[in-house]
Amino acid sequence: MEDTVKTDILVFGAGPAGIAAAVCAGRQGKRVTLIEIQGKIGGVMASCPGMMLGAGYPCKKTIGGFFEEFVQKMYHLDPPAAERRICSLENFGDEVVYDHEYSMSVLYEMLEEAGVDLRLNHIPGKVFTDNGRITGVEITNTQETRIYEAEIYLDCTGNGDIAHKAGVPSVVGNENGLMMGASLTFFMENVDWEKAFADDSDPYFTKYAQQGIREGRVDESIPQIYMLKGFRKGSVFFNTVTVTGVDGRDSISVLKGTNQARKRVMELAKFCREEIPGFENSYLSCIGPQVGIRETRKLEGMYKITYQDVAAATKFEDGIVACDNPLDEVFRDEETKLYSHEAALEKGDYYTIPFRTLVPKDIKNLMFAGRDMSVDIKAFASVRGMPQCMIMGQSIGTAACMAIDKDCSVQDIDRKRLIEKLLDMGVRGIGGEKL
Repeated sequence: MEDTVKTDILVFGAGPAGIAAAVCAGRQGKRVTLIEIQGKIGGVMASCPGMMLGAGYPCKKTIGGFFEEFVQKMYHLDPPAAERRICSLENFGDEVVYDHEYSMSVLYEMLEEAGVDLRLNHIPGKVFTDNGRITGVEITNTQETRIYEAEIYLDCTGNGDIAHKAGVPSVVGNENGLMMGASLTFFMENVDWEKAFADDSDPYFTKYAQQGIREGRVDESIPQIYMLKGFRKGSVFFNTVTVTGVDGRDSISVLKGTNQARKRVMELAKFCREEIPGFENSYLSCIGPQVGIRETRKLEGMYKITYQDVAAATKFEDGIVACDNPLDEVFRDEETKLYSHEAALEKGDYYTIPFRTLVPKDIKNLMFAGRDMSVDIKAFASVRGMPQCMIMGQSIGTAACMAIDKDCSVQDIDRKRLIEKLLDMGVRGIGGEKL
């Protein structure tokens, strides 16, 4: 007979959203269990080590909250493990460049200090529901299978796995079901920055990419080489190798995509050493363990944020995080290979993401946060920044505590009071207050 584990709040997915949700709920005195299927926390920060934290500074101002607390901890380590830089790409604001291992240590410490019960290598299975509520989730590790029961369930899996199993409607990809490409990131070390970045007029190093394709030394799926200075001197981060047709819900598809991308990484690294100035004495390091998934399910919430909302710089009454990110669209098929960073709204303005996009219409004790939020296909290209996901997580973690304290459904949470609590936690640009 399966044992039962009881907790107040059960969080699924230890990525930026799930960690923030768990930490914020734990700090408010709740028993919080955080379930992660991988052997390491971080989500996309773990699958793409060193991926820059973009969109945290809309209009050059911090979004505050959990994001700001996290990066300040890294800024003030001795020596510092992160810094704020201007992004080299058009229409992007400032971003945070950091040392991956130090960032993970900071997040582990925040979870421990908040009293979060972290469970790695735990795989959710069946989701049990009754009368519009989740009553338990079957979870398996290498030793046992147990039923976990909670008052509130928070789906921060990215794929929306728990909400999907609980019956929340969703859509996948665009009108043809095509999802954004999945990227395998990597670093090269011992690079002469002065030589490598002597010409900054083309941040994509298109000339070299075209040469490599023409000579058959670089895969034709890489018409642009996007690389930028890493946090450590001589380190260069590549967010370049992207494969299409990967279904992030399917582990076999992710594995095949990763193997395909890894071959392209090796070819590209060899080409860089042989052709790009400054890379003569460089070497490859820190290839991501798997391709980073940008998009799978988009769940149905009480409200779906649209591109029209974004373009109009709408600041919702229940807005929980500010954003001015461009439409960061990454190619979905082999015919559309270039990245697009079209401005989403007028420069100097921002919109907010409403809390209702994180709340299902019917399930009374479930919320979700991150890239599985309720959003249309075009707006999705803007809302998915990791800093925004952190504040989404902070909002549902706080809302979960409110639902328990008031003994109400998540749909009936006092949203005005939630915004007040987030403002008290240092979240900026919401509730009528400017960034």
